[in-house]
Amino acid sequence: MNAILALEDGSVYRGTAIGAEGAACGEVCFNTSMTGYQEILTDPSYKGQIVTMTYPHIGNYGVNAVDVESWQPHVAGFVMRELSPVVSNWRADWSLGDYLKQHGIPGIQGIDTRALTKKLRVRGALNGFICTQPITDDKALAESRNWPGLIGVDYVKEVTHKAAFAWDEQDAQSANFKLAFGPQQTADARALHDPLGPADIPIVAYDFGIKYNILRRLRQHGFRVQVVPATTPAAEALRYKPAGIFLSNGPGDPAALPYAAQAVSDLVKKGLPIFGICLGHQILGLALGGKTFKLKFGHRGANQPVKDFETGRVEITSQNHGFAVDPASLPSEVSVNRINLNDQTVEGMRHKSQPIFCVQYHPEASPGPHDSTPLFAEFRALIEKN
Repeated sequence: MNAILALEDGSVYRGTAIGAEGAACGEVCFNTSMTGYQEILTDPSYKGQIVTMTYPHIGNYGVNAVDVESWQPHVAGFVMRELSPVVSNWRADWSLGDYLKQHGIPGIQGIDTRALTKKLRVRGALNGFICTQPITDDKALAESRNWPGLIGVDYVKEVTHKAAFAWDEQDAQSANFKLAFGPQQTADARALHDPLGPADIPIVAYDFGIKYNILRRLRQHGFRVQVVPATTPAAEALRYKPAGIFLSNGPGDPAALPYAAQAVSDLVKKGLPIFGICLGHQILGLALGGKTFKLKFGHRGANQPVKDFETGRVEITSQNHGFAVDPASLPSEVSVNRINLNDQTVEGMRHKSQPIFCVQYHPEASPGPHDSTPLFAEFRALIEKN
């Protein structure tokens, strides 16, 4: 079937339909990762977005049931240059096309993703409309222009878990895969894992759209994690008697979440160690008195360079966000300790007198380097010290 992608600036791209039959509106953005499309599809931070993959060949290793980052895919639509006709990985459970179809996500292939990415870089992220059914250009353009966009919209309430839960109490989901060698190769390699240590530090993790690999990393570092919905007041979170608070990633505009900023502000006053990632970093910025703003086209990819002022190191990081904290709005007791080397936006903050720190990127991800993994150990050390 034919498919169409229409942008609010009047651009129309026609290609071949993949995935589900249907249509969707969203903010059209691009991700520069060469792999990881399954993690991108299931990352709640992409709620309300039509994702374009800049790498031209997508889908060759399929999709499996283990590597999902949340309870379902969240992207509005998926755009690529070419969908691989062959799936060749022993861990694959479905092809990418079948997975999109299964979850009702329309996709398009066969368009010039280089031209689309260049447009988004120059013009900024644009509202769009993707459709895999017959439709005229004018109708498609009207749909893209009528979509209200991300600013001021609360998508967190749509992706957060509705009830609190304890993460992986049986230790069945958190251990790292262990490569099989020698006689072990005859066993089911999916069942081979590194051992887990004790979960001896209780924390509460706010779920603003949390990725499961964050929860896995927290458990691997000895945290016993109680996950609570995004709307949980501070008093309710404190009933779990946590030694620390974790603030997760999530979608959309942080300024549209006053309830989250209020809860975090109340927790800050309690003096508990707090660690925030991505949207959690932005919410913490708001709770500390700062402001946020929308980036031109966001940071989405696996090779974002971040300068750490405290160590002098440059981390190669995985990122996915369209908003940032305004450094000029932060109070004097908050220091910016990391910046993005591409555009000098804030990538990390630390409170000067309280056990609070946060980063804009994803230390749980493995974009190739594991530069940022030690941040979880830093959180543990901060709790032990306090």
